[in-house]
Amino acid sequence: MQHYIVRTLRMLTGLFVFAVGIVMTIHANIGLAPWDVFHQGLSNVLGVTMGQASILVGLTVVAIDFFAGERIGWGTLGNMVLIGLFIDFLMLNGLVPHMQHFLTGVIQMVAGLFVIGLASVLYIGAGMGCGPRDGLMVALLKRTGRSVGTIRGLLEGAALVGGWLLGGTVGLGTVITAVLTGPVVQLSFRLLRFDVKSVRHTYVDEDLKALGRKLKKS
Repeated sequence: MQHYIVRTLRMLTGLFVFAVGIVMTIHANIGLAPWDVFHQGLSNVLGVTMGQASILVGLTVVAIDFFAGERIGWGTLGNMVLIGLFIDFLMLNGLVPHMQHFLTGVIQMVAGLFVIGLASVLYIGAGMGCGPRDGLMVALLKRTGRSVGTIRGLLEGAALVGGWLLGGTVGLGTVITAVLTGPVVQLSFRLLRFDVKSVRHTYVDEDLKALGRKLKKS
């Protein structure tokens, strides 16, 4: 039980830090990451906050993952809901500064990517399932046989174009995140000596079965 609590706290911390990194890139004011372009476009059209738009997209993607046969973890559900709530908390309370100049915007954008790298170590290392968008990528990989780079590029490209058509902000920051997110996260893993392949994830169905067995014994 104590081990499970520690893992849960690690997951929650990772999700909050992830939201901090996302808001840092948003408030860099030099263009948004592809998925955030889509979230902003939805928020403009639907009249909801960026966080609420993120939750709506996450809910849709989790539903697709489920019907595609991908396993859902508590971390997947937490990612779907909590990152959006954390984003709104940070943005609505002005807890992350808005950059007003291009150079400081670039610095904050890159710093935000490193924060996301740290958050990924915390969140993935908890072993409670991957994020909804990663699950969708895996589902498409299995069904198309394409490379990770191709599938990820297609997903982010679709999010970018859709968000841009809905009025989302595209700029140099969009290019920076598209090019640097992968390398920065990988560098963060190396610096923190985190081996993502060694993580064994547990899933909601496993936990519910284990709970059912305990209830039967009692």
